[in-house]
Amino acid sequence: MKTFAALTLAAAAVCVSLPAAAQFAKAEDAVHYRQGALFVIGQHFGRIGAMVNGKAPFDAKAAQENAEVVANLAKLPWAAFGPGTEGGKAKPEVWKESAKFNEGAEKFQAEAAKLLAATKTGNLEQIKTAFGATANTCKACHDDFRSK
Repeated sequence: MKTFAALTLAAAAVCVSLPAAAQFAKAEDAVHYRQGALFVIGQHFGRIGAMVNGKAPFDAKAAQENAEVVANLAKLPWAAFGPGTEGGKAKPEVWKESAKFNEGAEKFQAEAAKLLAATKTGNLEQIKTAFGATANTCKACHDDFRSK
């Protein structure tokens, strides 16, 4: 798992450093990329959520490992929202209100970093607080920029 994650992150780092137009030959490639990144983020975020909501036993090490994935991948999907990449579940407002959208992406990244820091304490209450703040950034973006 760690080797796969390291390889994925290395490949993603190369992709993030390239202009969006160079990364995606077609808009649907960008849609698939961002959906894939957001899906993986959601899977790992959900594992932490299960712990903070009492649906899974709390495991500090697992929470930290999942938070590391979320914090690292939180940087990836945004390059796939460039001009000409419309589609998927993204509302047109993503491109019409790009400053607000980008601000939301930055807030999510900041809160994901805080969640990672909280998991390093091993304190479930601190993790719950950071999880809630991170989840709120997800909800705000989905409310404004994602079709149901």
